[in-house]
Amino acid sequence: MFDVGFSELVLILVVALVVVGPERLPKLARTAGLYLGRARRMVSVVKADVQRELAAEDLKRTLQKQAESVGLHDIVEETADAATAAEQLFKPNTAATAAPAAPSTPAIGTVADTQADSRPDTPHGGA
Repeated sequence: MFDVGFSELVLILVVALVVVGPERLPKLARTAGLYLGRARRMVSVVKADVQRELAAEDLKRTLQKQAESVGLHDIVEETADAATAAEQLFKPNTAATAAPAAPSTPAIGTVADTQADSRPDTPHGGA
């Protein structure tokens, strides 16, 4: 991470011993170790989160490519077309079930109406 060699580490320890003193150096080393451990854990958590996000994005891209290569959209359209065709087969034919044409012989009420209209205009009650 920081690329610190053995000689640099010894130099840092000697300077810390001179500056802090031999009495407080163990406590300082313990505190530095705690902070270094926390920093490493935090870095590892962030690294794991980033890797998880990258893996999720990669998986998402892979799924999209596979969906395009398989042609799921085409399969869905073909299935919808087949369903529409099957629906048309099972629907009653609209031409065959249309209302029948007017009957060739008039109904009873219609005959009486036509006879009443064909009489000459004569006043009621006689000639």
